[in-house]
Amino acid sequence: MTRTATRRWIFWAALVGFVAWDVAASDPINVRLEPPIFAAGSGLPTSSGHCAMPK
Repeated sequence: MTRTATRRWIFWAALVGFVAWDVAASDPINVRLEPPIFAAGSGLPTSSGHCAMPK
């Protein structure tokens, strides 16, 4: 294997390992408590970052 291929394998192995660790260590996501991503047309006020909050 060339150095480029070896580095590519190391990168993907590290990325998959990190994602697997993150999924195992994190609490499960409760989608019923998450705010809606887009509230357009639903009548709900947006609750995004500080720049979207009314002054």
